[in-house]
Amino acid sequence: MNIITLLILFPLIAAIAVFLVRNDSMRNVIVKISALITCILTLYVVSTYFKTGASLSFANEHVIDLAIISVEILVASYVIYTGIKSKCYLVSIFAAIQTPLIAWFELTQKAGIEVKSAIILDNLSAIMVLIVGVIGSLICLYAVGYMKWYHEVHKDYKERKSFFLSVVFVFLSAMLGLVLSNNLTWIYFCWEITSLCSFLLIGYTRTKEAKKNSLLALVINVGGGLAFAIAIVMIGINFKTLELSVLITLKPGIMVLIPVFLLSIAALTKSAQLPFSGWLLGAMVAPTPSSALLHSATMVKAGVYLIIRLAPLLGQTSVGRIVTLVGGFTFLAASLMAIAQRDGKKILAYSTIANLGLIVTCASIGTQESLWAAILLVIFHAISKSLLFLSVGAIEHQLGSRNVEDMNILMHVSRKLALYMLIGISGMFLAPFGMLISKWAAMKAFIDSNNILIVIILAYGSAATLFYWTKWMGKLVSNANNRNVTKKDFTLDEELPIFIQAVLIVIACVTFPLISKYALVPYLTALFKGNAMVPISASDINIMLIMLCMILLLPISFIPLHKKDKRRIVPIYMAGENTGDNETFYTAAGMTEKVELKNWYMEGYFGSAKLTYWCNVIAIVIMCTGVILLIRGLA
Repeated sequence: MNIITLLILFPLIAAIAVFLVRNDSMRNVIVKISALITCILTLYVVSTYFKTGASLSFANEHVIDLAIISVEILVASYVIYTGIKSKCYLVSIFAAIQTPLIAWFELTQKAGIEVKSAIILDNLSAIMVLIVGVIGSLICLYAVGYMKWYHEVHKDYKERKSFFLSVVFVFLSAMLGLVLSNNLTWIYFCWEITSLCSFLLIGYTRTKEAKKNSLLALVINVGGGLAFAIAIVMIGINFKTLELSVLITLKPGIMVLIPVFLLSIAALTKSAQLPFSGWLLGAMVAPTPSSALLHSATMVKAGVYLIIRLAPLLGQTSVGRIVTLVGGFTFLAASLMAIAQRDGKKILAYSTIANLGLIVTCASIGTQESLWAAILLVIFHAISKSLLFLSVGAIEHQLGSRNVEDMNILMHVSRKLALYMLIGISGMFLAPFGMLISKWAAMKAFIDSNNILIVIILAYGSAATLFYWTKWMGKLVSNANNRNVTKKDFTLDEELPIFIQAVLIVIACVTFPLISKYALVPYLTALFKGNAMVPISASDINIMLIMLCMILLLPISFIPLHKKDKRRIVPIYMAGENTGDNETFYTAAGMTEKVELKNWYMEGYFGSAKLTYWCNVIAIVIMCTGVILLIRGLA
């Protein structure tokens, strides 16, 4: 068995073992060992094939196809049954159309279509494999400790940890298969498995809200799967190919653009772009490990990965322009709605939707510079957002709340956890961390491609981003100099994955020139068959690295130099006389009052209840315009 095939199948084997073992201690050991092996296999595969790449075909591919069809029929049957049982008939209709359509195509129309490379590992898929394999493994480690605490607190939820952890490993297997497959029918199969897993993870608690939100996720993602299935049939019948690498080399005529538009719709549903963003926001009801898995490293990245792959067929085409507008508008709208959120996980969810919109925008423009920015955004967003989700889960464990307004005492409870949060937030917006580098590159790419409207959208969306991240960071450091620290336990199962991801953020920021040189530039050079254009010059990179080294000195101020730290605490102005402890002040009446610091959320302007409806309407209008343009082109 090839090592790449083993990498795809091993998490599936681990999932079976985790599901069958019901003893907590033994299961936890299996999860930890399996996560470690997955991580090691990931690093070994990438290090082995990174320079040379890999292309695999299988002599018994027809047997694999039959096995895939059989599993697809079983999955479709379960989805149809679930839809009927829950009276969510739309999802049953979607499943009842797409699976027979794919089965009919596989059994009757596929004859004579040769797939020379079923699996391809190039620089882009290597990056995605690292994100899924490494970040996903860390999330599995984190889930061991988190789920133990979760059921101690939520005793009214039925304990199904074996089920939860096994679905997580199935999810990783499907994602690895998705990013490594070049056969569109295999990608589609893995695509549908991730949709099913997300449904199961979101509905884990079986509460009324969890069931409702999991069904919403299933409807949207299975609907996207239907668009994917129709696209496969059109490509196979019209062009006699099922290879993604062959599809992107075709001339972007109308018969190519129609299936590309359908594939883009599927990608937009998976990456939760407007008007399909509701499922990701509803996923917040799930335990934090599944939120991190769905929103950072895996599922939502499947959509933007497909858009990046399709970039040569987008660009200045009608489909490319529509996808660019949808992504840009989503970035602006979600960034504004994040301002009005107090719940930490909801802020991260809106931020995820926004940043995925920015990645979609960069990828759909289709230039070398914009693709460079898109791939870099994928890398930095995956690490930073996963760290933030896991940290918020740990904060909820420590404080009993994930409301940002309650996090001003985090420095009292766990300075290490507060520091990890600061690193994660810095990674999302602070110069010169990775996300800002990527936005800088995106801005230059938009200007060079004369997308002035997108430049304006990026400017206003980034301003909103600055606002909500700064508010959160301000809450974390508002009591940084308080000496009255009440420490709480921060378990190793929780801290180790968080610590590793914090280190990965710093490493990625310091080494991004190497990532560009050895990963991004070779991929773009091969894709565009010429020297890749890097949007950031060497002098800019040097300045950013110097800034990064300087900003890393900031956390030192929060670390006591010794046990009897005698650094002077400077009294702050409180609109009244400070009593000397920086926590209370004397009022005009001579009374002692405790200071309260509260953020401004502007729910009346940017509340989701106020904006969601009209934002969805605008997004639908943009997409309908794309359909009209395609119909006109066909006529």
